[in-house]
Amino acid sequence: MLSKELYGHFHPDEHHFVDKAWDWVERAAEQHAVKLTDFLDPRQAFILTSLVNRHPDVHCRLDGGYSAAERRRALIAPDYRLLDGEDMAMSVLSVASGDGKFLTLEHGDYMGAILGLGMKRDKVGDIHVIEGGCHCLVTQDAADYLHLNLSQVHKVHVQTELLPLDQLELAQVSLDELTLSVASMRMDGIVSDVFRLSRAKVLTPIQAGRCRVNWKLEEDPSKPLKEGDMVSMQGFGRFKVLEVEGVTKKGRIRVKIGKFA
Repeated sequence: MLSKELYGHFHPDEHHFVDKAWDWVERAAEQHAVKLTDFLDPRQAFILTSLVNRHPDVHCRLDGGYSAAERRRALIAPDYRLLDGEDMAMSVLSVASGDGKFLTLEHGDYMGAILGLGMKRDKVGDIHVIEGGCHCLVTQDAADYLHLNLSQVHKVHVQTELLPLDQLELAQVSLDELTLSVASMRMDGIVSDVFRLSRAKVLTPIQAGRCRVNWKLEEDPSKPLKEGDMVSMQGFGRFKVLEVEGVTKKGRIRVKIGKFA
């Protein structure tokens, strides 16, 4: 059992995952069980790694199909088991169309089409929008279903193909850089400037639990952001604090932001 003090390190909304992850760790230690998870987001991966590090007889491997993957599967096992050569059971779902309409399709269109088939988000890893379509990492137990049933993305008819990991094509990450002059590093102020919303309109989604900082739910509008923080707000997008450039003569802070296109 985890101590009550440990729960204090996690948001109440994360306690269910904490319990599940600790169960995986305990089973690996006490029953010599090996657990391959579905795709975890970076926050879940951090929580799992923190719990694994608390147990001396357990270790884990994280893999999302390529070195810089954001969403990754975890393999949890007793520490005597070698994990490097284990199959992480992933496939690349290639989605393509020959009608040229992919110019208007975005990450969210592909994600919406996949979820619209009843697929759980956990079965899907990173999605790479490339020229002529997308390459999407999926668990092998979901791959055949998606290959057979995904025929349309946002009214565009598509064809799918399952590829090995070594044929994965990565998207070119595009960041729109902007420099802000802010009174402080408070989250609500920076979010309102990035998404061009009033401070009042930003408070509602933040307090409703629609904002995450480094993939962790953040409901405090006054939370100070720092260089390197990744911020997302459901329905608006996400950005990264690239650099805190310094203070102006008028005492305002210059911050360079990278907004994901």
